[in-house]
Amino acid sequence: MSRDSAVVNWPNAVSLLRLLMAPMMLWLALEHRPLAYLAVLLFAGFTDVLDGFLARRLGQTTELGSHLDSWGDFTIYSSMAAGAWLLWPDTVVREWLPFCVIVASFSLPVLVGLYKFGRLTSYHTWSVKLAVAITYAGYVLLFADITPWLFRVAALFCVAAAIEEILITLVMQHERADVRSLRAALRMREHDRS
Repeated sequence: MSRDSAVVNWPNAVSLLRLLMAPMMLWLALEHRPLAYLAVLLFAGFTDVLDGFLARRLGQTTELGSHLDSWGDFTIYSSMAAGAWLLWPDTVVREWLPFCVIVASFSLPVLVGLYKFGRLTSYHTWSVKLAVAITYAGYVLLFADITPWLFRVAALFCVAAAIEEILITLVMQHERADVRSLRAALRMREHDRS
C-alpha cells in the first residue's frame, strides 16, 4: 500500500467527517436545537460504525485510520457532554452521578494513555464498543425524556470498559492500535518479551 493510499481512503474520510460533526453539534446546542443536535449525534454514531466496517471490508486498516477514529470518538464524546449541559442542564443535574461516571470513564483512560505514551490510545476494545452502544441509546432515551434507566446502566458498562482500557495501558510496553481486550494485550506483552 502506498503512503498516499494509506492516508486518503474512505474509512479515513468517514472518520474525518465525524471529527467535523463535533463543532456542528456544539453549534446546534448553543442555538438550542435539540432535535437537530440528536439527529447529528445519531449520524455521528452511524459513522463510528461505518468507518471500521469500511476499513475491514476494503482492506484499508491503517494506524492513521485507527487514530483518526479515536480522535473522532473523543471529540464526539466531549461534544455529547457539553451539548447535554447546554441543552438539558436540569436533566444533567438530576442525573449527575451517572453523567459524571460516564464522563470520567471516557476521560480517565485517555489521560492514563497520554501520561504513559504521550498520545491518545486507539484500542477499540469490545467492552468499549458495547459501552458506547449502550451509552448512545441511553443518552438519546434520557434527553428525549423517555427514560433514564438505560443511561444509568450505561454508566456501569462504561466503568468496566474504562478499567479494562486502563489495565491495557498499564500492561502494554508501548502504544499499539486495535488491542481488542486485556487478554489480547497480555498475549502481545508475552510475545514482545520472547
